[in-house]
Amino acid sequence: MARILVTEEIADRGLDLLRSDGHEVDVRLGLSPEELLKAVPGAHGLIIRSATKVTSEVLDAAKDLVAVGRAGIGLDNVDVAHATKNGVMVINAPQSNILSAAELTLALILAQARNVPQSHASLLAGKWERSKWEGTELYGKVLGVVGLGRIGALVAQRALAFGMKLVAYDPFVSKDRAKQMGVELLDLAKLMEVSDFITIHLPKSKETTGLIGKEMISKAKPTARIINVARGGLVDEQALYDALVENRLGGAALDVFTSEPCTDSPLFKLANVVATPHLGASTTEAQDKAGITIAEQLKLALAGDFVPFAVNVNAAEVPEAVKAFLPLAEALGRFLASLEGSLPEVLNIEYQGQLATGDTRLLSLSALKGVFGAGTNEPVSYVNAPQLAEERGLEMKELFTTTSKDYVSLLSLSSSKHSVSATVAGHNQDPRIVAIDGHRVEVPPAKHMLVVRNDDAPGKIGLVGTILGDAGYSISSMAVGPSDDGSTALMVLSTTAEPSDAVLAQISKAQGIVYARAVSCF
Repeated sequence: MARILVTEEIADRGLDLLRSDGHEVDVRLGLSPEELLKAVPGAHGLIIRSATKVTSEVLDAAKDLVAVGRAGIGLDNVDVAHATKNGVMVINAPQSNILSAAELTLALILAQARNVPQSHASLLAGKWERSKWEGTELYGKVLGVVGLGRIGALVAQRALAFGMKLVAYDPFVSKDRAKQMGVELLDLAKLMEVSDFITIHLPKSKETTGLIGKEMISKAKPTARIINVARGGLVDEQALYDALVENRLGGAALDVFTSEPCTDSPLFKLANVVATPHLGASTTEAQDKAGITIAEQLKLALAGDFVPFAVNVNAAEVPEAVKAFLPLAEALGRFLASLEGSLPEVLNIEYQGQLATGDTRLLSLSALKGVFGAGTNEPVSYVNAPQLAEERGLEMKELFTTTSKDYVSLLSLSSSKHSVSATVAGHNQDPRIVAIDGHRVEVPPAKHMLVVRNDDAPGKIGLVGTILGDAGYSISSMAVGPSDDGSTALMVLSTTAEPSDAVLAQISKAQGIVYARAVSCF
C-alpha cells in the first residue's frame, strides 16, 4: 500500500480507483508552499492540477516519491528535469480536455458570429433589439487556425461541417498532412489578412507570448474576430483593446487572460467582446477523464509497470551505452528544429561507432521529442512522439554505421536543409556538438545559442562579436569551422540570453552573412 498525496480536486472516480487498489489517498487541498513541503515526505505518489508548484525543493523533500501525476496537460508547474534527476516519474493526462477545449472554441466562434451573450443580456434587461444584434453566418467564411495540433485539428474538423474555408499557420505541420485535413497552410501575416475568424491553439512560450500583437492585428480585416481558448498572453490584450475601440476589429472571444483570475479588464466593457473564466477544460467529461486517467497511470507507476503517459524516463533503467546520449539526442532534436524553423519533411538519424551496435530505439524517440518540443503545442512523451510524427507528416529514417572515423560514438540528425552531429567525451561523458551543416566545430549544447554561416573572409567574427557586445550580450563559448571547400565558414556561439530579433536581423543583413539563427538545445 502506498500513500498518495492529493493537493487539488480531481474526480471522485479517480480517487476511488486508487482506494480500491488498497492505497492510502491523503487529500489535502489548498496547501501553501510551506505546508506542501511538510506534507510531501512519506508520499509515494503526488496528484496535482495547475495550482500546485512541484519545485526542486519539493522533489528533494519527497524522498519516497515514485511519481507525480498532473491531472491535465500542461507541466509548467513541475520541474520535470529535477524529477528525472531524482528518479521521479512525471505523468500527465494529455488527451483529457482536448474535446472540451475544441467545443468551447466553436461555442465562442458561434457566440461571436451571432451575438448570443449580448442579445441574451439585452433581453433580460427588458429590451427587444433584433436589429441591433444582427449577426453573420459561418458558411463560406474563412477560419484561420493558428496552431494545428490536436485541439486545432478538432476545431478545423468541426468548422468544415459549417462550410467554412480553412487556413492555418503551423510550421510543424507538413503540407501533405494539412491537405489531407482540408486546410491551406499560410504564413501568419497572410492568415491574419484573409481570415474572418482567427482561433489560436499554441503553447505559451517566449516565442509565442504576444504573437498576436499590434503588428499582426493591424493586418486583420476590420470585421475579423479573434478567439483565444489556448493560453493567456498569446494575444496582446492592450493591442486587442485598442483595435476593438478603434473599430479595426469586429470582435473577440477570450477564455484565457494574461493574469488570472481576471475579473476586471477594459475588454469586459466592450459590447463586441465575449469572455469566459478559463472554461476550456471545465466539463464533467474532461474532469472525469483527467482524474481517471491520472489515477490509472499512477497505479501502473506504483506497480512498476509500463506507464504510457509518462513524460520522462528513469535514467537508472536506461542501458549505460545509451544513457549519456539520451539527453543529447533530445537536445539535438531541438537544435535541428530551431535551426530549421519548421517541421522538416524527413528526419534522418544516423548512429556511428559503438552507438550503432546497441539498442537505440529510445534515442530515436528522444530525438523526436526534441523536434516536437521545440515548436508544437503538444505534450510530447516517448510514447506519443511517433504518433505526432505520423499525424504531422514527419518521416523518420535511421542509419547505422558501426565504424566512425574520428569518434568512438557519433550521433547525427539531419533534414534536407540542415545537419548537426554530437558525441560525448571525457571521463564525465560531457556532450559536445562537433559539426553543423558540414562545418567542424566543438561546443557544448546550451539553452541560448547563435549559429552564423558566412563567407570565409576576414572580419566576420569581429563583426558578429561587435554587434552582440553593443547589444549587451555576453558570449560564454564559441567555435568556428570552415567548410570542406573553404567557401564558407560557420560560427556557433553560446550567449547568456537569447539574441533579440533586432540583433539577428542586424547580423543577417551584414555583408557576407549567409544566415543567422537563434537556436536552443533545452
